Amino acid sequence: MALGVYHGLNPATGWLFAVAFAIQEQDGRAIWRALVPVTAGHAASLLAVAAVLLLGWAVLPLTFLRWGCAGALVLVGAWRLSRYARHPRWVGMRARGRDLLVWSFLMATSHGAGLMLAPVLLHMSSSHHVTAGVGGAWVLALGVHTAAMLGTMAALSHLVYRRLGVEVLRWGWINFDLVWAVALIATGIATFLFRWPHAQRA
Repeated sequence: MALGVYHGLNPATGWLFAVAFAIQEQDGRAIWRALVPVTAGHAASLLAVAAVLLLGWAVLPLTFLRWGCAGALVLVGAWRLSRYARHPRWVGMRARGRDLLVWSFLMATSHGAGLMLAPVLLHMSSSHHVTAGVGGAWVLALGVHTAAMLGTMAALSHLVYRRLGVEVLRWGWINFDLVWAVALIATGIATFLFRWPHAQRA
């Protein structure tokens, strides 16, 4: 849930599109026409990572997956750290729903959004005995994450559109990409050092 709130706060996740749509159309309801495909693309990226992890969990030792996730987190974090000042410019502010969905999927994937959840999902698997139980718990976790992100984006979009205005970014800007890169590296190190219980399998 906390990661979902963080993703929702980050303008790079897509809530700026929602505000731009509402301003262009002078209609607050336009916010949802951007948030729905943005959220769907983000969720699709998370599900893709979860599917790969679930397949790996079924055939590989948990320790192997843990080390792999730790290494991937550090590598992606280092890559993001080297590029935190750069921003993709693939779509404009008049992108259609399909463009936003694909853009959101690619952004979430390149930012390592699903990868950041991987240690949480793998740790949850230690309390389940069969793959089906793991899959159900993971879907619930991803649903909570996505709902928290959507709620945060919706609240922030409406607040900026109706009260604060986009000028808030001039004095209230936080470099979320830099924070995210450091968080990825720190999570990778913590994943490597933390001792997990061994998962039991049927």
